[in-house]
Amino acid sequence: MGEAIIEIRKVTKIFRGRVVAVKDLDLVVERGAVYGLIGRNGSGKTTMLRLLMGLLKPDDGAARILGWDFWKAPRSVRERVAYISQMQRLPGGMTLEDLARYLKHFNQKWDHEHARRLAELWNLPWKRAVGNLSNGEQRRAALLLAFASRPEVLVLDEPAAGLDVISRRELVTQILDAVVENAGCTVLLSTHTIGDLERIADHVGVIRRGSLALSTPLEDFLNKTRRVQFIFESDSPSHVSIPGALRTYRDGAVWNAIVQWTGEGELEALRVSTGARVQVFPMSLEEIFIELFGNENPGGDGNIMGQPFNANH
Repeated sequence: MGEAIIEIRKVTKIFRGRVVAVKDLDLVVERGAVYGLIGRNGSGKTTMLRLLMGLLKPDDGAARILGWDFWKAPRSVRERVAYISQMQRLPGGMTLEDLARYLKHFNQKWDHEHARRLAELWNLPWKRAVGNLSNGEQRRAALLLAFASRPEVLVLDEPAAGLDVISRRELVTQILDAVVENAGCTVLLSTHTIGDLERIADHVGVIRRGSLALSTPLEDFLNKTRRVQFIFESDSPSHVSIPGALRTYRDGAVWNAIVQWTGEGELEALRVSTGARVQVFPMSLEEIFIELFGNENPGGDGNIMGQPFNANH
């Protein structure tokens, strides 16, 4: 196991009215990882990141970056971390040039030339007041300032919000560049743009009702998770036990299952025993997320097919 740069241990946060935003949440991100967080609206992603950055104080547990609780971290540690919030707001009366020069005084690794290069690459006006930029341009400006600080850790909450598809692609490239150029740079990002996450993340976590329901290397998860169809030529049975199934449902004579791949041997044995025709399909991360979590009732017990979702499948 590598060096843990981000550690969240048994963190709980309860707001007024006994609204449980985060509950007993555990998360570890190792140095150099690009870790993507996904989850439905209200699942606790933003609250978790704010707890991590010291903007909220947990009711229980501990959250640390670079070994520090950011509620108490000194400036020498804070300047090693760049954070973009979901509702980032920059001083509207300042130009991008003004902001770059201002921030240079607070960060020893500030790369002014990199800021200028990014402004040119992203067609951002260097001398126009930030308040006169479009929402998408303001988002890119905030990202530019984060990248120019050459951080050891990037914490990004919905970094692609307000960006068009081309800008999102450029963002993915810049995050990857940040990892390559800053040897060992660690990235933790929360996003609803799951397709972009597949292109950049090496680990993925699913936040569900304030807890981490799943944490796994992304490539391994995609390689193992499949959609399997059992097509019966005559009457289908009332019940089919499918090895490794995370979710099973019936559509007429066809049984569908989302499975953690267990090898063709078990599925072949099931085909022989049932007489069904078997088809196996790969799945994208977005398809997997929708299948496992899209049919949940936000106010219900969150079970899949009557059983709690097991992150260790």
